[in-house]
Amino acid sequence: MSTLVGSFAILKNPDIMSFMLKGACFTLLLAVVSITASLGVASVLALVRNYCTRPAERVFRWAATAYIELFRNTPLLFWIFIGTVFFPAPGVRRILGLSSVETKLLFKCTIALTIFESAIIAEIIRGGLNAISKGQFEAGYAQGFNIVQVMWYIILPQAFRKIIPTLMSQVITIIKDTSFMANVATIELMARVNKVLGGAAMYNGTGTINVSDVFVLFGFAALVYFVINYSLSCAIRHVQANLEKVGDSEPVADVPANVEMAK
Repeated sequence: MSTLVGSFAILKNPDIMSFMLKGACFTLLLAVVSITASLGVASVLALVRNYCTRPAERVFRWAATAYIELFRNTPLLFWIFIGTVFFPAPGVRRILGLSSVETKLLFKCTIALTIFESAIIAEIIRGGLNAISKGQFEAGYAQGFNIVQVMWYIILPQAFRKIIPTLMSQVITIIKDTSFMANVATIELMARVNKVLGGAAMYNGTGTINVSDVFVLFGFAALVYFVINYSLSCAIRHVQANLEKVGDSEPVADVPANVEMAK
């Protein structure tokens, strides 16, 4: 019982709690940056794989397909280790209170997570694109739009609307996947929990690391992940309920009036 009380005393230490909560903030920062970058890369990959069908364009389609299949069918942890060793990092100094080494590791891990998740998100977006009828393209061309305007104002908005629930589920997965970064000593939540656990003997009053320390510290990390991801899950259910009310009927191509028509 005394060891359990000592384990909970670790969490009562304001410095340790602040240290781990900052790790949770870095987890969210890592996830947000990776998600944002992945959406951009994935959109390009999905468009290229879906619509580059002409003979002169097939090399781009093959390259996009190879990229997607390579990263979708290999483990994230593999690319994290590859990225740590081989990916370039800018020559930065201290940022956000991190050392230059920690900053470089964070940058490399962000790239690894981005290239891995972009391949998965690309297939999600491609599913949304495949759900758009060809009539939407014809409607855009009939209004004088070129292919870029049709994609930007008509196709992509409808495709993203259709994949919102699936995309949000992948966002939750990305947040959980950031925990893999602890294997290369980055500064996200799990890495900081491991660091606190390594010095638990100095804070629990027993002079040794106890089994209860493991359960308490990792239980705290699990609670933080649960709060974040459960909140997102509730948001997903709300979005799904709204989409069900709207129904599955396809909207008529709605294009901003101030868009200049293609000549």
